[in-house]
Amino acid sequence: MAERRGFGARLRNLFGAVRTIDEDTWDDLEGALIGADFGPDITESMITDLKEKVERYRTTDPRDLQRMLREDVEERLAGFDPTLKLTDRPAVVLVVGVNGVGKTTTIGKLAKYVGNFGRSVVVGAADTFRAAAVEQLATWAERGGAAVVRPQQQGQDPASVAFQTVEYAKRTGTEIVLIDTAGRLHTKGGLMDELGKIKRVVEKQSPIAEVLLVLDATTGQNGVLQAQAFIESAGVTGLVITKLDGSAKGGFVLRVQDETGIPIKLIGEGERIQDLTGFTPSVFAQGLVG
Repeated sequence: MAERRGFGARLRNLFGAVRTIDEDTWDDLEGALIGADFGPDITESMITDLKEKVERYRTTDPRDLQRMLREDVEERLAGFDPTLKLTDRPAVVLVVGVNGVGKTTTIGKLAKYVGNFGRSVVVGAADTFRAAAVEQLATWAERGGAAVVRPQQQGQDPASVAFQTVEYAKRTGTEIVLIDTAGRLHTKGGLMDELGKIKRVVEKQSPIAEVLLVLDATTGQNGVLQAQAFIESAGVTGLVITKLDGSAKGGFVLRVQDETGIPIKLIGEGERIQDLTGFTPSVFAQGLVG
């Protein structure tokens, strides 16, 4: 579990130092949960649940408390289905999120991740408002072993690039389509209108399998607020949490799922092309709590 050392260290250190369960233990645990970005509401709820269990089982062993906390985290996370729905052919995935969250690199990593299961992938560079975005996306997509459909001219309508990407997949028998979208326009309304247009154009050719929203774990609650327009308007079906490596904010994962009601489907824990994995609540809870 070395890759999760960063965001699980504080909680595991707490349990490593405690010899019995007393008032100081509860204070320290509350501080550790708040510090790990669980947020005040979830922290209060978890402490209440854990105190009740400790009393019910009449234990003073901190290892019991650690196990109960791990089970509580896992249970809360497991209330959502983390399965990527990629059974359609082609399976079309729109990737959305504000600029700066790691959307472009995530698409390259996702291409690699899906390719590891023997699936062919094409990436559509539909963020045509930034010329640099197209080149960056192409670099990461090629690293991930995917074909790339680029705009045919600068400033091409994003929806037409998305259309051409799905057209390419159908013509070549490519199984998975990943479409990059703009993270920012001059107006928020304009951006949501653009996403709506992309969806309508794509759906004339093929159903959309997933709309994945990329969130940066290090931005915490601000990231959720920034992404609220996507959640409200883009029909988001799953979350991708990036930049968990070295972050003490592992609680953000539980908090964001609880607040948005949208399942986490993938997590990114490093800079390498292979550093994107499917989300498994039991594995995550073990890494976070120990």
